[in-house]
Amino acid sequence: MGTIDLNADLGETIRGVATADDEAMFALISSANVACGGHAGDEASMRASVERAERFGVAVGAHPSYVDPENFGRVRRDPGAVVLRAQIAAQLAALRAAGADIRYVKPHGALYHAVVDDARQADAVVDAVAELASDLGRPVPLLGVGGEAERAAAAAGLPFRREAFLDRGYLSTGALVPRGEPGDLLDDPEAVAARARRLVADGELVAVDGTRLRPHADSLCLHGDTPAAVAMARAVRRGLEADGVSVRAPW
Repeated sequence: MGTIDLNADLGETIRGVATADDEAMFALISSANVACGGHAGDEASMRASVERAERFGVAVGAHPSYVDPENFGRVRRDPGAVVLRAQIAAQLAALRAAGADIRYVKPHGALYHAVVDDARQADAVVDAVAELASDLGRPVPLLGVGGEAERAAAAAGLPFRREAFLDRGYLSTGALVPRGEPGDLLDDPEAVAARARRLVADGELVAVDGTRLRPHADSLCLHGDTPAAVAMARAVRRGLEADGVSVRAPW
């Protein structure tokens, strides 16, 4: 029987209001990327996420961002390496203070994409994660799509894990369709489940123009605030289990 990780961005409360059905999503995933105050989330939501993770047997990952709640962390910034490192370190510390045993780190939004091609920002993020790993006395993997983040992680002796997105459209280049453009989001549970099954079985997905891509994926991602997220997660679990694939965290 094969295994695959299924992760989701959760704990993304804004002024105390949840953007997703976290209770339902935690019951269906194996790893949770928990917002830790940069783009969303607060002490209460972090503690609630930790409690749910313990209850459902889900691995907790930190989901730090530029400190930019006004734009939900989706606007690229350049705060400088020193400031960015401090922002990430503070968010990791906040999640630990909420009781989280952080098993991995996945940057959020615009920062997630910035660390693919910006060496300075990638180094700043990895420096903060490396400090966390030193404090914990164990490696803390970085989750992403590669590029400068993967290089920086390797230089720091940190594991790097790759993911593929189930609910986002892909360009023929392998990049995601920018939000707001045609094909940016998938919200058909059966289509998303079919993508998951194909990725696990063949390592393949189809871009919006029909190009076949082969992204290596250690983990599959669903966004908690995507329309029909819970229905999609249920369909993915059902489809994978029908194929004899177990959903399990690798951290």
